[in-house]
Amino acid sequence: PGWPLFAALQNPGLSLISGLLVTLPVFLQAPWVRLAPFSAAVFTVPLLALALLLSRQSNPRLSRAGQLLVGFSGSWLAGCLFWGWCRLHPIWHLPIEAFVLPLALTGLRGPWKLACGFYLGSLLGTAATDAAMAASGVMTFWPQVLSASPADAPLLLQAAALQVLSPLPLLLVIGSAAMLLQACRWLWQRGEVGRVTSSALATTLAVDALFLLAALLAPGLSGLI
Repeated sequence: PGWPLFAALQNPGLSLISGLLVTLPVFLQAPWVRLAPFSAAVFTVPLLALALLLSRQSNPRLSRAGQLLVGFSGSWLAGCLFWGWCRLHPIWHLPIEAFVLPLALTGLRGPWKLACGFYLGSLLGTAATDAAMAASGVMTFWPQVLSASPADAPLLLQAAALQVLSPLPLLLVIGSAAMLLQACRWLWQRGEVGRVTSSALATTLAVDALFLLAALLAPGLSGLI
């Protein structure tokens, strides 16, 4: 079946949309929440309304795209809540991101399975990222970077990235990435929902790699994400 991201680019559809939606919180939501967290959170309402409207369309493509947006709405709201008001407390990151986990798990066999698949893929990517940060010892830099002055934050961010390149943390990160890529390949073979989940997870890994590279080479730029 090939690698998920490459296959998604060859056959544009829900998988590609799923991957693109994962990047929106990184490049759009993050600066918005930093400037105006309340309005970013309220944006969930029109976003969800659009998702429900699309999901009721007779066109199957529009209907499935609407379902994806429903799952994305859950991720968007969770991200706004954490990054808007709890960003200095990384211990709360995963619990807040997982606030609709019970619904997502029970909905995998229902009519909203695409929404659930996207949300779970995004959540799994978040969990993997947080676990890798904790295992590599860079989690302590999190509140320091976010509370530092604009002049100091890039230096702290670069120091955290350099710590990832230490032998043991680097081995842990590479091993985790390899296991998640295998999980992506396995999910890709499990039908449409699996491909959506796989694309969301694989895109998260790609964004993490991009962020690490930016933190090493251009920490001032990565601080904008």
